[in-house]
Amino acid sequence: MASTTAQKSTATGTALGYGACALAGTFWGTGFYFGKIALTQLSVGHMVLYRFLFASLGLLPVLRRPELNRREWLLLLTASFLGVPVQYLLQFYALSLTTVSHAALMVGTMPVILAIGATIFTRERLGRLGWLALAASTCGVTLITLSGTRVQIGRGGPSLEGDLLVVVSLMLSLGWILLNRHLMQGHSPLVVTAYGVLSGTAMLLAWVLLTSGPPPVQGLSPQVWVALAASGLLCTASTMLLWNWGIHRVPAARAGVFLNIEPAMGSLLGVVLLGDRLGPGAWVGGAIIIAAAVVLTTTGKTESEIVME
Repeated sequence: MASTTAQKSTATGTALGYGACALAGTFWGTGFYFGKIALTQLSVGHMVLYRFLFASLGLLPVLRRPELNRREWLLLLTASFLGVPVQYLLQFYALSLTTVSHAALMVGTMPVILAIGATIFTRERLGRLGWLALAASTCGVTLITLSGTRVQIGRGGPSLEGDLLVVVSLMLSLGWILLNRHLMQGHSPLVVTAYGVLSGTAMLLAWVLLTSGPPPVQGLSPQVWVALAASGLLCTASTMLLWNWGIHRVPAARAGVFLNIEPAMGSLLGVVLLGDRLGPGAWVGGAIIIAAAVVLTTTGKTESEIVME
């Protein structure tokens, strides 16, 4: 009887974990859309700073006393540096050079990047099917970037530089994911997420004030303020909490499949709401990336997890 109850509890926890990851992927998918709106009146640095200031406000109610030792604080600060100022400044600079749809489709490479990181830094290994999926995803990226150079229409269209910089930013986010995963083996996802965002925001604030000065307060349209609040509270605070809570309960490699919601949602919003145009190569490349990521994250041992050695 006790065994049956424990199994049901585990199954419920797993289902909730996958649900949290799926919801995080959905919210993340709107991030480029809101970011593009904010970039109409703000620089990249000021837009990202406002996003994380709103996110920090959203996380204040869940703050708990951290019980981290010196080494763990160093890991947390390293993860925050990679995951907040470095990743987001680069990623949204890339967005300023390309379209929402192209940037979102490039995010489809993240599960594959995650798998490569697992082969290098953890005990996970890619089988033959995994390497085939990786090769296919690389082909998909190539198709999207080549399509961007062909269908670019004046300023504001897709660009090779912007598309590739999105991928570079995703590679940097790998450090944030792996370090957070390691820290959550001994600490609450709420603590890791909240203090990670707050410390990253402090680093971001120092950098932006030094390089760009204080962000403007007056002259911003209500639409931009709504986009900033949504990108901070919905696309950052909520998604990081949901994602970290989810991968604390399910294998991260399996949860990676829900990252595919982001490129699908982002590209759809770009086409429908912002009038982005995708060439045939971009549609085919995006489909290949998503298919490769699905294959990569739904095959292999179910008990595999991304765990720091």
